Amino acid sequence: MARNTQVAADHNAPPITRILAEFVAGHPSRGWSDAVVDHEAHRTFLNWLGCAVGAARHEAVEAALAAVRELQPAPQATVLGRADKVDMASAAMLNGISSHTFDFDDTHLKTIIHPAGPVASALLALAEHIGSSGRELLDALVLGIDVACRLGNTVYPDHYDRGWHITGTTGMLGAAAGCARLLGLNAERTAMALGIAASQPIGLREQFGTMTKPFHPGGAARAGLMAALMARHGYTASPRALEAPRGWAQVVSTKHAWNEVTDALGQRFEISFNSYKPFACGIVIHPSIDACVQLHERGIAPDSVERIELKVHSLVLELTGKKEPADGLQGKFSVYHGCAAGLIFGRAAEEEFADDIVSRADVVALRRKVVATVDDSIGEASADVTAVLADGRREHVFVEHAIGSLQRPMSDGDLERKFHGLSDAVLGARQCDGLLKACWSLGEAPDVRGLCSLARPQGDGSVE
Repeated sequence: MARNTQVAADHNAPPITRILAEFVAGHPSRGWSDAVVDHEAHRTFLNWLGCAVGAARHEAVEAALAAVRELQPAPQATVLGRADKVDMASAAMLNGISSHTFDFDDTHLKTIIHPAGPVASALLALAEHIGSSGRELLDALVLGIDVACRLGNTVYPDHYDRGWHITGTTGMLGAAAGCARLLGLNAERTAMALGIAASQPIGLREQFGTMTKPFHPGGAARAGLMAALMARHGYTASPRALEAPRGWAQVVSTKHAWNEVTDALGQRFEISFNSYKPFACGIVIHPSIDACVQLHERGIAPDSVERIELKVHSLVLELTGKKEPADGLQGKFSVYHGCAAGLIFGRAAEEEFADDIVSRADVVALRRKVVATVDDSIGEASADVTAVLADGRREHVFVEHAIGSLQRPMSDGDLERKFHGLSDAVLGARQCDGLLKACWSLGEAPDVRGLCSLARPQGDGSVE
């Protein structure tokens, strides 16, 4: 039987590979509003670094590092939060894994991309090896995130709905762009870096709730860094790898909003729309947790609750509908556990997603009292929660936008407290104070290696 090989495609797509390459290679340093973009770049880097250091001793990082050690890597770049140094590609991968392990990293809410994981992980490893300045790193971070998120805008939500984990499948492109910028590649070689990276989309949503989910930004960071290094040495790719009928965008998605790449390019920067998590789990659970934290603050005792009536958008239950999570990683994808944690503890940081908390009797009991229903009149960023009490009272909370959203952003002070909460146990409070200062002054740092040194345990590795 003859096979029809003709698949519908747009043969008149604009040359976005070339457009993005010229933008990344030619945009001036600090070519944006300091008040918004540059400050957000520092916030993004600080939040990413705290997440990476905080998870440095997690079993997922231990397992990945054990595999890297078998390759006998050269000590080129720091594994954040550890005394280890490995080759820069492996450091990019390991730091990408650790930054996403707690699911506590940044979120570009329009696409649900966690952009710093792939982009910052690749950039810091490369910057440490070649001795880049902090300004060079920040410029590359802003531009790399812009590439990843603009391409995400182009294919979201169709691409994500199909089952791709968009952080990994755009992250290698953002990492390649950022590393090309850091290496000083011209537009032609930057286009080759994007082309090489385009053949390496990483991440399936099936992996959510396992160690492989944080591998996605780690693998994307390594792929993007390697793509830029290969392009630097003359390795070639299709100059239309992003937009061609059989190129990245048209293969991974049926939606191709090309204007999302070109609209206000160089004037509007996607990092300006980055947000930061107060809760260590999937972003769609946050409104539900926020509501339950508010119930906790009203003094609602868990043992007085007969049931929790939860109304959410259908995407919430699709992504986080695990009623009986078996461990902490699965708990991060259980809106039922998130609600229980918010009401019992009044918070949902990494500790509330520990394996022993997920299986604790009182947490399990309250989790089973959560009755979730879909109401698509409620937006993805909202939640309607009612605690029905044993005495018949009903306590209602509607959250339109959760804390941490663009409408209710975390302050600089909030981010600093989050940083200490993640990193003090790894590096000690005094060292973390110095690391925080280094993050805030990164744009003035002549060499990023000083910051990298502060991100490794000092002396015998003990913390104060």
